[in-house]
Amino acid sequence: MATIKDIAQLAGVSIATVSRVLNYDNSLSVSDETKKRIFEVAEELSYKKKSVRKQESGKIALLQWYTEKEELEDLYYMSIRLGVENRCRYHGIQVEKYFQDNIEDLKEAEDIQGLIAIGKFSSKQVSELEKRTKNLVFVDTSPDEERFDSVVIDFEKATKKVLDHLIDKGHRDIGYIGGREVFKDKTSAIEDAREKTFKQYLAEKDLLNEAVMYNGTFSVDGGHSLMKRAIMEHGDRLPTAFFAANDSIAVGALRALLEEGIAVPGRVNIIGVNDISISKYVFPSLSTVKVYTELMGETAVDTLLERIEGRKIAKKIYIGTKLILRNSSF
Repeated sequence: MATIKDIAQLAGVSIATVSRVLNYDNSLSVSDETKKRIFEVAEELSYKKKSVRKQESGKIALLQWYTEKEELEDLYYMSIRLGVENRCRYHGIQVEKYFQDNIEDLKEAEDIQGLIAIGKFSSKQVSELEKRTKNLVFVDTSPDEERFDSVVIDFEKATKKVLDHLIDKGHRDIGYIGGREVFKDKTSAIEDAREKTFKQYLAEKDLLNEAVMYNGTFSVDGGHSLMKRAIMEHGDRLPTAFFAANDSIAVGALRALLEEGIAVPGRVNIIGVNDISISKYVFPSLSTVKVYTELMGETAVDTLLERIEGRKIAKKIYIGTKLILRNSSF
């Protein structure tokens, strides 16, 4: 495993700065550009290095549904993007990157053979992207599996993995901290499979307590504020375990628990989702469901190349997950 020292050397900053950035220390004054460099180095060091093939040629567009600043708050999407870029380098393919705040520039892009869209897009947005190119691959969402290729995660199964583990360990009072999202064009809310599965699965087992379910934003600050609220509302009756819908939320929740002197995992267990690079560096190190984001990005590129080469039938590809137990849970 790469160390904080390795990250610091490659990012050109101090070890202390890396440690504080990876732990989302709000008292640290550092630019978004420095944060981005540190996060990207951490992600790159977690990847398996591959020999460079560089036999293909051509150009594709890569669209991230986040802005660059939002990407720093949810490294899951950054990690997928880096997987796409690494695979394109392997194939010798040029990538033109677009984020939510410069999405209009995509209309002016020239010589684009295909498009990889990372994130969640409304029906209206999908229609606009389809006008740009017929060679489309969606990552992390599947707007129409009969028409478009997609690379997705089974978050229902991932959620059940976490809940089964916690129940097997004797937890009967399990809380939830998640996020709510809407499409960027504000057309409608997005249903979250983790929240839906959490409620249904625990209800089936007669273990659901909706009073300990909280939703905010998929960010460190969101997790921090929601856990503070849970502590204030429940005090000594705080659940013995929480499922956090992503690692950013879990990191914020961990910080809130430690600030209040609540032992993790002695009093409260925390398990997140994604296994982003910082998960192993926070204190205590985060138990999480590993989502193979690099493979998601690589698979999206290979799937798009098949489309460009003439495949007509749509494919929906599920990437597996794995429960990783570290120090934030028993």
